[in-house]
Amino acid sequence: MDFLNGFVALLNFVVIPATAYGAQLALGALGVTLIYGILRFSNFAHGDTMAFGAMATILVTWAFQSMGLHLWGLPTALLALPFGIVVAALLVLGTDRVVYRFYRRHKVSPVILVIVSMGVMFVYNGLVRFVIGPDDQNFADGARFLINARDFREMTGLDEGLAFRTSQAMTIITAVIVVAILFWFLNRTRTGKSMRAFSDNEDLALLSGINPERVVAITWIIVAALATVAGVLYGLDKSFKPFTYFQLLLPIFAAAIVGGLGSPVGAIVGGFVVAFSEVTITYAWKKVLEYWLPAALEPEGLVQLLSTDYKFAVSFAILVIVLLFRPTGLFKGKSV
Repeated sequence: MDFLNGFVALLNFVVIPATAYGAQLALGALGVTLIYGILRFSNFAHGDTMAFGAMATILVTWAFQSMGLHLWGLPTALLALPFGIVVAALLVLGTDRVVYRFYRRHKVSPVILVIVSMGVMFVYNGLVRFVIGPDDQNFADGARFLINARDFREMTGLDEGLAFRTSQAMTIITAVIVVAILFWFLNRTRTGKSMRAFSDNEDLALLSGINPERVVAITWIIVAALATVAGVLYGLDKSFKPFTYFQLLLPIFAAAIVGGLGSPVGAIVGGFVVAFSEVTITYAWKKVLEYWLPAALEPEGLVQLLSTDYKFAVSFAILVIVLLFRPTGLFKGKSV
């Protein structure tokens, strides 16, 4: 029984949260790696694109809630998500036309585009704060738990109760669906194949008659969709606060670089590597070890390597290690 109690505690505080968080990072990292692979620069505005898409979805969600529209036990934000994606897509397409296209046509170095994207990042961040405010915003509704801890304890007789939030289950399921659609699109459709060809060899793709502006526009639309979905899922699972998405840029880039920039599979794997690293290193293992170790060996302290305040330091450490020893990442993407 002690082993099972410890296992349930491990699921509660490590496995389930890290899996949901990893799915959110993977979706964010996919957007970063698509921009790097096709447009050839690191988009530092990606975190705030997530915030903008989430903000647009929240505003529509509030409108739906005020009209009494609900999605049974699921969050109303799922109904509002397509509207948020459209608004985010219009934003990034407009930004590309007004800002990035000028530098792309002048064939500036990627470093210049990175600096430009930092400027865009601050504009997006200020816009989100101006529209929705800098504080936490609550937009989650519907059933809070898929599995309730109290019901689980009564059903199993264990001391530990398994709590599986609806937002966590929805994050994992939605991420699987979105990734499956993305890979089908990239590998099975003519447009997806042209995007891959453009990423592999731009000059050869142009000679083959591929329209570069069309590829760029579709890339931005896909990135906007990924960013909005990731931002909304993170907001439902944790909370929505504009500055949080600015901070998320570090673990998202760490995930993309760990997997290999330009590699969609690597972005997904990197997301889970970073998420599980952050959660396991900042989790206090005392509760689990009390179940699994003999009484004489039970720890007195929290058995926590780092405080949760330093979880982004884990991402930074992983990022530095990968850049030093394997800059192409686990799946040999483009070197940083």
